[in-house]
Amino acid sequence: MTNATILIADDDEDIRFALNLLLSSEGYQIIEAENAKEIIIQSNRQQPDLVLLDMNFSRDTTSGQEGLAILEQLQPLNIPVILMTAWGSIELAVQGLQKGANDFIEKPWNKLKLLNSIKQQLSFSQVKEQNQGYRQLLAPESKKAWVCQSPSMQAIETLIAQIAPTDANILILGENGTGKSLLAERIHQLSLRQHAPLITVNMAAIPDSLFESELFGHQKGAFTDAKQNRIGRFQLADKGTLFFDEIGSLPLTLQPKLLRVLETGQFEILGSSQTQVADVRLISATNADLKQLVSKQAFRQDLLYRLNTLVITIPPLRERLEDIADLAISFISQFSAKYRKQTLTMSACAINKLKQHSWPGNIREFSHVIERAVLLSSTDEITAQQLLLESTDNTSDSVILQPLEQSERQLIEKAMSVTDGQVIEAAKLLDISRNALYRRLEKFAIHHDQ
Repeated sequence: MTNATILIADDDEDIRFALNLLLSSEGYQIIEAENAKEIIIQSNRQQPDLVLLDMNFSRDTTSGQEGLAILEQLQPLNIPVILMTAWGSIELAVQGLQKGANDFIEKPWNKLKLLNSIKQQLSFSQVKEQNQGYRQLLAPESKKAWVCQSPSMQAIETLIAQIAPTDANILILGENGTGKSLLAERIHQLSLRQHAPLITVNMAAIPDSLFESELFGHQKGAFTDAKQNRIGRFQLADKGTLFFDEIGSLPLTLQPKLLRVLETGQFEILGSSQTQVADVRLISATNADLKQLVSKQAFRQDLLYRLNTLVITIPPLRERLEDIADLAISFISQFSAKYRKQTLTMSACAINKLKQHSWPGNIREFSHVIERAVLLSSTDEITAQQLLLESTDNTSDSVILQPLEQSERQLIEKAMSVTDGQVIEAAKLLDISRNALYRRLEKFAIHHDQ
């Protein structure tokens, strides 16, 4: 970042002079501060692009606690901070990084290392400002209703109240569409990291060749298509929560790379030899049987142990009928606002019909049914007929024996109907990839808009 402004915060005048001389010659604009009060004032007034922060400001102090206290006060300003100390230790470095520092330099500094660190942190900061995707990832998510009236969901609510404030890794199990991502959001909201980002990664959607770049980031020129710097998901989630959805789909060849960062918290950005540290709380989710995958040698057992410190199994909708009415009210309110309609009510017959349905698509299917009913309603009440639900029969006698290809076509047509033609949602409902669904849509000549 050219003409970047750097605040040198150190009580030693000789240190400030030496750094000023070095950094000015590199084209940086320099501000100086010699005590804690001046650091905070200058940071608020001048809004520097980076702060070089000494860890000690008293002659008889070597603990680094003064620097850590100032660091905490700087956090709301979102300014990158590089810590400096002549009394370096691994423990102190870890404390500083955990409290929000971006890097750690020990005095006397290595000139090349210091300049590289400054350049790298300024580059990250610039990408954060310019990258629209980053802003979208960090934007507060809409407050989705968390319904837990049924005994099974009440038990989950009690459990997460206990474990959310900890930093223990959590593995969420359950069928497709049961609300695993919503549960992850709920855990984050109740955690001590609630004011930091919750970053979601769909592991099934990451191509093998882009795995490291997606998770750890890359520098410009790291590989052929690396046209600009990219921030990885671990850096985006630093001090917050990282949610790995569909973790069971992660190819075996990529699992060691993930295991390493989960074990050490350390990783390297592609194109850089400098080791980075990420402080994240990990939540994973899958509908796969990971133990069975381990037995088939399709999933590493040591990785599973890193993921499943605590396991929560979220029940399918058919096993939590007590939540149906509240879920319906929540979705009706949500979609009424979305389509600018007055909030509707739902008849008792409609509620009963919802409870009688088997919900193979769980909450995701339920949401689509309510959205469609809100759209089609011409009165202030949704009736059973407006739900457009076919009666379901779960007995084995109801299964029709027919050619497999015909059954496949019917399933795809049903999924497209339930999701109102949304290919991505239909693919999730059928538990296949989007590309696989596109191939089948073409095969059966089924019309779609996407």
